[in-house]
Amino acid sequence: MEKQLKDMFSYPQNQDLAVRYAQLPDVNSEVCMMYLRGMADQAFVDSTLVPLLMEKQGFSARRKLTEQLYHRLESVSGVRRVTALPEMRDEIVRGNTILFVHGERGGIAVDSTGFEHRSVDRAQNENVIKGPSESFIESGAVNISLIRKQLRNEHLVTESISIGQQSLTEVSVMYLNDIADPQLVKEVKRRLANIENDQVMNLATLEQMIEERSYSLVPTCLYTERPDRAAAFLQEGHVVMLMDSSPSALIAPVTFWALFHSAEDMYQRWPLGVFMRLMRLIGIFIATLTPGLYIAITNYHVEMLPTDLLLAIAATRERVPFPAIIEVMIMEVAFELLREAGVRIPSTIGPTIGIVGALILGQAAVDANIVSPILVIVTAITALSSFTVPDQSLNGMVRLSRFIFLFAASLMGFLGMMIALTIIISYMVTLRSFEVPFLGPLAPYTRSSKDTIFRPPVWKQWLRPFMNEPQETERATKPKGGAER
Repeated sequence: MEKQLKDMFSYPQNQDLAVRYAQLPDVNSEVCMMYLRGMADQAFVDSTLVPLLMEKQGFSARRKLTEQLYHRLESVSGVRRVTALPEMRDEIVRGNTILFVHGERGGIAVDSTGFEHRSVDRAQNENVIKGPSESFIESGAVNISLIRKQLRNEHLVTESISIGQQSLTEVSVMYLNDIADPQLVKEVKRRLANIENDQVMNLATLEQMIEERSYSLVPTCLYTERPDRAAAFLQEGHVVMLMDSSPSALIAPVTFWALFHSAEDMYQRWPLGVFMRLMRLIGIFIATLTPGLYIAITNYHVEMLPTDLLLAIAATRERVPFPAIIEVMIMEVAFELLREAGVRIPSTIGPTIGIVGALILGQAAVDANIVSPILVIVTAITALSSFTVPDQSLNGMVRLSRFIFLFAASLMGFLGMMIALTIIISYMVTLRSFEVPFLGPLAPYTRSSKDTIFRPPVWKQWLRPFMNEPQETERATKPKGGAER
């Protein structure tokens, strides 16, 4: 068995595999320890495992040494018997230590994972003014602890599912077993178990393997880096997935309203929370429709503009040699290039390059009579509005949908835009995320706390969304009494 494991890991060419021997007291036998350097905690092996093996109270030659070794190590967390060679290989790959006695079948696996990881830091993409600032890191165990820190509930269950055929990866599935729909949990685990791939590197790749429609612009899972947000979804009956190497959580199912909401909505007082959502909704419409509206009005519906404004636009476009659609495409593509460059440029100079590049490019394009000044304003408003979208997947959907409306407006004006909008909304109505309607609880209508476009006061949100089919539809703190209530 020792030789077979060594051959599997290409030992001694593979110097990451540590093979250590220890002579057992009172018996003429030795135990072999195998683990991967850099994955197993070397300090744990040296300070805990080795001293336990070398205790003066020795072993008896009358009983199986593996059995005696197991009982001696029972005080160590995460000790279990392994018999088959593939099991031993999987344990070593996960960062655990395998111990076995020469001449005896089977061995013992001890949890000794000790991956290096960064400390818990502030959220980078989902910043808030009020509320906790902790974010997930690239350690699955730490991420689980961050969620349990937010949600201290004995019904919170964590299950591990192994995926990948060459590189074994564990996905931690978390849910509240007294709230989450058992069929939903079963469906999530079924999709994970059906993944046939050599390896799944992180949650971003996993999302593409379990979503309903891979070619769709509409995301059907929510990607968040905030433990408090993941805990909030767990309390509504959702399922959370975590992985090592991913500083985030994947939440299923998801609706459009969940993607539209921000982590800070619940932390602000009710008037400001409602105002923030209203601004965000206006921003989504501006980011999606404004370039198309500009094309539709200037090409097909000029009578809608005041005469003075129409003459001003016509005067600014008098020297522009391109049709309006080409003019808009030039500015939109240029801005997308600037946005992408700002992400890839080192963070110390990225914002500066983005701002200076946009100012210089816009001014130079106007001076060269390539675009009109009014279009620079339209592009700037559209770009600023797109940054109000909190979720990156929804932001990508909005950015790409803008081009759909742009071409529809260039073909048939407002009629084309209405046809495109009708098709998109109809498509979203038929879309489902893990059997949950994407536009629920509004379409189709189901009972909920009505936390969709506007946010009700916190004390009114005592109903869980019925579309998730939670086992408990009412929260334990349904408000009673009070002058305003």
